[in-house]
Amino acid sequence: MLSVSSSPTPRRGFLGRIAMTAAALGLGGAVRSPLAAERREPLSTGTDPQLEAWFGKIRGKHRQVFDAPEAAGGVAGIWPRVYLMTMDGTYPNEGGTAVVILRHAAIPLAMQDALWAKYKFGEMFDIKPNGKAATANPYAVITGLPIPGLGITELIKSGVLVGACNAALTVYSAAAAKQMNLDPAAVKAEWIAGLHPGVQVVPSGVMAVGRAQELGCSYCFAG
Repeated sequence: MLSVSSSPTPRRGFLGRIAMTAAALGLGGAVRSPLAAERREPLSTGTDPQLEAWFGKIRGKHRQVFDAPEAAGGVAGIWPRVYLMTMDGTYPNEGGTAVVILRHAAIPLAMQDALWAKYKFGEMFDIKPNGKAATANPYAVITGLPIPGLGITELIKSGVLVGACNAALTVYSAAAAKQMNLDPAAVKAEWIAGLHPGVQVVPSGVMAVGRAQELGCSYCFAG
């Protein structure tokens, strides 16, 4: 008996002939070519319409997510602008999206100055751009570089998507509440209310980074 391995017909052609023969005999539903049986994942359906709408803003041919787990000198407020400027300059009119996910110890970059002063984020997160603990958000607007539109608030104004990790907000606000003898739920609510307008709270930073990549973003570590 002639085996598949000893046949001069290539394996792909052999399987294709089986599929065609099955189709001719009306067995197309019973015998399928492995090439036609590739697994297709269903589209994701989220439980939070607002979050899904935010992810839905990831558009264009060029997409990148910037993963920021630390303040890291504010690079999360710089690199997305550089990415968009240079990508658009190199590949004009193709469109693109930059996504910034502030997670872990980078979450204060998403918050307004009043919270920085009240909760001493400079000390809490060891953010000392000039050798002293910052008492206001030094990365909301970044100046001194020959590039316009730098800083978290400036990025948001230009359409960059900025997300803040809910898991980190929960953990760090609880720690601050304990230290200051305050109600953890009230502190977290105050932190969320004090986010810069346009910042989207995401279930977790790691989830959001992964989801952005599922939606076509390349990955860049920014912290």
